[in-house]
Amino acid sequence: MEGQNKSITFDGREIRLTTGLYAPQANGSVMIECGDTSLLVTATKTSRKEVADFLPLICDYEEKLYAAGRIPGGFMRREGRPPERATLISRLIDRPMRPLFPSWMREEIQIVASCLSLDERVPADVLAVTGASIATLLGEIPFYGPMAAVRVGLIGDDFILNPSYREIEKGDLDIVVAGSPDGIVMIEAGANQLSEQDTIEAIDFGYEAVTELIKSQEDLLKDLGIKEVKPSPPEEDKKLPSYLEKNCTKGIELVLKKFDQSKEERDLELEKIKEETQGKIESLKDDNELKVLLSDNDKLLSSDFKKLTKKLMRSQIINDGKRVDGRELDEVRKISASAGILPKRVHGSALFQRGLTQVLSTTTLGTPSDAQEMDDLNPSTEKTYIHHYNFPPYSVGETRPMRTPGRREIGHGALAERAIIPVLPGKETFPYVLRVVSEVLSSNGSTSMGSVCGSTLSLLDAGVPLKALVSGTAMGLIKEGKDIRILTDIQGIEDFLGDMDFKVAGTEKGITALQMDMKITGLSVSVISDAIKKARPARLHILEKMQEAIDKPQEALSPHAPRLLSFRIDPELIGTVIGPGGRTIKGITERTNTKIDIEDGGIVTIASHDGAAAEEAQKIIEGLTRKVHEGEIFTGVVTRIIPIGAFVEILPGKEGMVHISQLSEARVERVEDVVRQGDEVTVRVREIDSRGRINLTLRGVSQNGGMSYPEPTPTPVAPLN
Repeated sequence: MEGQNKSITFDGREIRLTTGLYAPQANGSVMIECGDTSLLVTATKTSRKEVADFLPLICDYEEKLYAAGRIPGGFMRREGRPPERATLISRLIDRPMRPLFPSWMREEIQIVASCLSLDERVPADVLAVTGASIATLLGEIPFYGPMAAVRVGLIGDDFILNPSYREIEKGDLDIVVAGSPDGIVMIEAGANQLSEQDTIEAIDFGYEAVTELIKSQEDLLKDLGIKEVKPSPPEEDKKLPSYLEKNCTKGIELVLKKFDQSKEERDLELEKIKEETQGKIESLKDDNELKVLLSDNDKLLSSDFKKLTKKLMRSQIINDGKRVDGRELDEVRKISASAGILPKRVHGSALFQRGLTQVLSTTTLGTPSDAQEMDDLNPSTEKTYIHHYNFPPYSVGETRPMRTPGRREIGHGALAERAIIPVLPGKETFPYVLRVVSEVLSSNGSTSMGSVCGSTLSLLDAGVPLKALVSGTAMGLIKEGKDIRILTDIQGIEDFLGDMDFKVAGTEKGITALQMDMKITGLSVSVISDAIKKARPARLHILEKMQEAIDKPQEALSPHAPRLLSFRIDPELIGTVIGPGGRTIKGITERTNTKIDIEDGGIVTIASHDGAAAEEAQKIIEGLTRKVHEGEIFTGVVTRIIPIGAFVEILPGKEGMVHISQLSEARVERVEDVVRQGDEVTVRVREIDSRGRINLTLRGVSQNGGMSYPEPTPTPVAPLN
């Protein structure tokens, strides 16, 4: 077996490509490598045509733990259902690829990217996206490519291309930009309240790099002698479209201009026009050709009717500047918001509605042990903020089986999660694990941004001290030739029949998340810049409405939420708190009925539904970890008597021994002659031996006659910040 090896030098790194060696029965395949990250990407097209009105494209990203030298956990010791991160990367491949295939294609196409080796310095996702384009071109599948993707990070004031996982965590920006020769086709971003201008500059910086990768792919095809297959649409029978345009245009236009009607009323009227038209065609006596055309494909009328509706709606926006609900192009739908709508057994809740889109969000406060363990190739091993998004069928007035979350639900949840993470408090000030669930109760566009708004309100209702409120809106676009109209706060029909769905979330200070998907082959940076700038006044308007419902965190947590205390101890003393075989920490938890978590850095988190119990546990741990010095005086209680002396608890959980010779100035025959178990005594620290044992004395110490624990003076350690 022999393959052909090519390399692309990009941003100081070498991307290695091997073609013609792996997966010979796929239409196209490439091994794409950078550093020690290796992915096999294949593209396969069947000759079988699906009877559907959409492109049957499947994009899959496979993650195998052997790529990181790990064996899967669990009984089966093999990978099961894809982790959420793999699903998100599958979507990352699909979203820029889908608009670059001709919409009239009906053959099944599958792209599979398999991560075979992972280098933590080289994330695999953007390589997989670029590899999908290369495999498709090599397979000579009709495609408006090439397409490529890059990641842009921001460290200090400098943009960097394709940062490592560690650089992504340190930076203020993580944005993936994918583009074609016609412009940008996809954006996915998370940012730390970055300004609109800085975000636009990052997108421009990324697209410049994308154009380099596109040129490299064109050179690769030329070197291999492969021609790009530029698709041309098949000839279609114009008889039915012409009939519909002649007989339905006036009726559809009247429906689209009834600005005061509801979505349901509009849908019913359009359906009525379609059904009446079908009845007229079937009753035609002289046009058998048209009737035969319908009988051969019962979906054809629906498809052509939808195309006509799309054309007329877009024309109304371009020419009249009016949308189907009568709004101006930059107008936001009516907003209502309320917090605390559920009983406090739910720790936080809120309802957010914009137009007909309605989202119920709830917040649950958990302890550190509730963090989600991550069993994937990402170096991060756990998540302490979890956002789940549910889209039941009744939200769009439909019926279907309710199963496990699909790719769309996972993707929308991840977007809302990414939007809110930058404003969450640090775990040193609010050490809770947080789970937010967004239930879409009604959908008519931009439910993911409704989830961001509702979840922000829910977190505040739960008492989470957010750094700022986050709102979001979805921007749309209609492009006809050189005419471009940007729409603010798009609804369902504008999403389905428009050219762009651009979700922008952020605070008053700046952007926290972006997600842009296209139905056309690309947009210029200037148009995208315009959309981002126009989203800002909409976001601020929504923020004002949210603040009317709740503008700061509740002062008191739900009585049903756990109470957490968090503080830092010297990491060298973690073993002292845990004790041999965990006996010490187990004893503290049993005595105080609390849950205690200790991180490697020395951060201790105590969870309890009883605040006093948590404080008692903290006092014990601080006593165990407080360094005692010679000469200090404590009042404590005698806990044990042995023949050679007595043990005194001088701090919670910390004991020292008074030798029989140190009980009195006079000679003592029996320890019990001076002290008994339970007595309160005042002692002085005589010495701390080489093994850390505390030796006490009563000699020369006046007895106070009562027990009291002095306030501990902890050994200075690094502050929690």
